[in-house]
Amino acid sequence: MTAEQLSGGEALVRGLIQHGVDTVFGLPGAQMYGFFDGLYTHRDVIRTFSARHEQGAAYMAFGAAKSTGVPAVYSVVPGPGVLNTTAALCTAWGCNTPILCVTGQVPSAFLNQGRGHLHELPDQLATLKSLSKWSHRIDSVADTSRAVSEAFRQMLSGRPGPATLEMCWDIMLEPGPFVEHDSIGPDPIPEPDARQLGNALELIAAARRPMIMVGAGAQHASTEVLALAEALSASVTSFRSGRGIVAEDHALGAGSAAAHELWDETDLLIGIGSRCEMQYMRWAQMMELHRRPLGGPKLIRIDIDPTEMLRLIPDAALVTDSAFGCNLLLERLSTTKIDHTKNRLRIAEAKLSAREKYTRVQPEVGYLDVIRDVLPRDGFLVEELCQAGFASYYAFPVYEPRTYVTPGFQGTLGYGFPTALGVKAANPDKAVVSIIGDGGFMFGITELASAVQHKLGVVCLIFNNSSFGNVRRDQLTRFDGHVIGADLINPDFLKLADSFGLSGFRVDTPDGLQPVLEKAIADETPAIVEIVIEKDSEVSPWEFVSFQR
Repeated sequence: MTAEQLSGGEALVRGLIQHGVDTVFGLPGAQMYGFFDGLYTHRDVIRTFSARHEQGAAYMAFGAAKSTGVPAVYSVVPGPGVLNTTAALCTAWGCNTPILCVTGQVPSAFLNQGRGHLHELPDQLATLKSLSKWSHRIDSVADTSRAVSEAFRQMLSGRPGPATLEMCWDIMLEPGPFVEHDSIGPDPIPEPDARQLGNALELIAAARRPMIMVGAGAQHASTEVLALAEALSASVTSFRSGRGIVAEDHALGAGSAAAHELWDETDLLIGIGSRCEMQYMRWAQMMELHRRPLGGPKLIRIDIDPTEMLRLIPDAALVTDSAFGCNLLLERLSTTKIDHTKNRLRIAEAKLSAREKYTRVQPEVGYLDVIRDVLPRDGFLVEELCQAGFASYYAFPVYEPRTYVTPGFQGTLGYGFPTALGVKAANPDKAVVSIIGDGGFMFGITELASAVQHKLGVVCLIFNNSSFGNVRRDQLTRFDGHVIGADLINPDFLKLADSFGLSGFRVDTPDGLQPVLEKAIADETPAIVEIVIEKDSEVSPWEFVSFQR
């Protein structure tokens, strides 16, 4: 039987379709013509969202994957094009998010020749390997299906993460024999060590005031985490990526500020799919790099990545999937010494106390209250590196998994708006609100065109204090007022909105935001809302992030 003849670009598209991909974000270019022609051929199966900058395309893929847990794909030209996406790649790596970059290469005959072919890099594959979980060059059409399958296996096995595929220009265009390989599923879930499981059960039996800390690795385990929490009357908290796994209006759900109120009396911390950064890098001074302060609570960790148990050494290490690990503990739990009624009362009091304290972070908390009141429970908030974004870590209650979208520890300024477009593309029936500072918004302002072109009804709230607010505050308070590079000149955002043909509003109070936000969400069309903020606010949101003045 004669093998089907396809171009490399067409073979790549066929491989994506085999793995259920229905959306690609990207910018076409010379080395990628074969791939984008394949997308045109299969446009009834795969939607293509074009961006105005490569970085925007990659962040859109990040937003789609982060909000769904399903791998998302973007494609750009090699060299400068793919380098423009590396901020999003490292964000996906830091946030354990499965995105696939499909890019090109110089013609095969010019590989590693240093002749200066269009978009040539010294070693593109080595660069991509340093930023992703797995990277591979496809050397033939016949190898394409297998390589795509391996990319999906790598993205979804163990700790999720980004992968990249590159293909030389000539292979992208020229026909070759196509062989479809079977899809490769993720690696099996590891069984935790029996002795470590026994240790964990003993620690739980001895605990009276446990706390559960969840991260991105538990986003798929909401039901199991809640069941474990209810069995132990344990508070469930998170810093960023694990928010909403247990709703923060549930009796056991506790935002980070409330959890800090409970921390001194906590005698057991169960970290589930979390680096436990909040407790051991923000609340406590570590005695040694991989160890915890003496006298603190006992620590159980459930994490599918065995290296995590070396980065922060627990008293009991369960190397397994979060949902599976929670179920194992639940199946084997015996009677504990926990006073369930008292614990729930403690959690309720801590939530009230924390709210009373952080309410002084104004006007940010006032605006976040309005957003929470208007945004549906299943609506998405995409936070950013701005004062309202930092305050949202603790002052914006989150009710459902994946609905609070964050760049995690990478803190990638300017990621928010294009990421929100990707969230909306993947969740067209859900409300999506992006909160962003004027400085960060200008990083991705070009994607307003993408929002309009693809009718992505994201509502972007631009908190405008005409500065990089955090930088300016630090320069004023820590560097004798030596303000440099922190003051900004901005366009008229309402005229900008009008020039793009989208809705634009300006408000300067939380009360003024409420009707505007209600209308913008109801209209289901792209909109920007400029929120005018005082440049030098004396109130910092950071006290309730690091709890250090």
